[in-house]
Amino acid sequence: LGVLIAARVLQGVSAAALVPGSLAMLSAVFHPDDRASAIGAWSGLATVATALGPFLGGWLIDAVSWRWVFFINVPLAVVAVVIAQRFVPDTRAASINGGVPSSLASIDGPGALSLALGLGGVVFALIEGPGHGWGRLAIVAAMVGAVSLVAFAVIETRSSHPMVPLSMFRSRRFAGANAVTFVVWGALGAVFFLLAVHLQNDLGYSALESGAALLPVTVIMMLFSAKSGALSQRIGPRLPMTVGPLLTAVGFALMTRVAPGQGYVTVVLPAVLVFASGLVITVAPLNVTVLAAVEDGRAGVGSAINNAVARVASLLAIAVLPALAGIAGSAGGSIGTGFSRAMWICVGLAVVGAMISALTIVNEPVLPST
Repeated sequence: LGVLIAARVLQGVSAAALVPGSLAMLSAVFHPDDRASAIGAWSGLATVATALGPFLGGWLIDAVSWRWVFFINVPLAVVAVVIAQRFVPDTRAASINGGVPSSLASIDGPGALSLALGLGGVVFALIEGPGHGWGRLAIVAAMVGAVSLVAFAVIETRSSHPMVPLSMFRSRRFAGANAVTFVVWGALGAVFFLLAVHLQNDLGYSALESGAALLPVTVIMMLFSAKSGALSQRIGPRLPMTVGPLLTAVGFALMTRVAPGQGYVTVVLPAVLVFASGLVITVAPLNVTVLAAVEDGRAGVGSAINNAVARVASLLAIAVLPALAGIAGSAGGSIGTGFSRAMWICVGLAVVGAMISALTIVNEPVLPST
């Protein structure tokens, strides 16, 4: 377990260096007329990879060994490095952080440490508390986490080079888009996790079949993400970011019908199709809105904040939502009616996301130049 955790830490550090920069780079290299479509394609491929992973992982587990779930990433990483070296342009902001070149800006060590302690303590407590009782360790972790998060906010307001410039949240669009990300991605993280567990433990699906159940998400995101981004650029993001979460909520509601004895085509597939349709309407406009809400010199920081919000939301949802639904500690066995309760909670989160979009997202469509 220690080796696995250490490897995951290394993966997280690498992902932090890779993902936000890839999205911010699109803002630097694409003309504004084409930027939304490019971000839409990026969003689609990112979601495709998320949905395709369980399918590929399930096949490897059933056909070869669980160890190949980790090994398969090695050749993919090698290919990515070769492509990046040959085709990816080098971009950088000329001047940020009060005129200090970004390459020379000091690292916000106190901010990074306090945020890591804060999130780590809170998440540890939320995982350990419901499953093993609120003992001394969980309580101490929760207190350390809460104090560290408060300290992080204070540090960021006083730092000359904050890791997370809190002034960015004065933008109504930026704050609203991140709030939508938090609630919607929290619901998505819980659904992806619990649906896979439910299909295997309660409906008797194999690991491969459970992964294949989400393949329609891959197809829909691949076909329509770029078009969704282009549409939001023409009409503005407010309507897509309101309708998308509502449609996603309908998909979650349909998932409450997924139970032993129900068929894939008649129950699971319709729920997945509706959920995927809402997702494709939401994701690209959301990413476009995040980048449009910050100046070009902070595109990387804005993307990183939004990506971190999405990851933290999924993590918290997986830690907290099963306990709220009465299924804490049952990941290795049947989750029964707790799955339905969890889906209704996700419905509520998606509806909240739609409401936030309607109240905070301002339409500023960018029409193609003539």
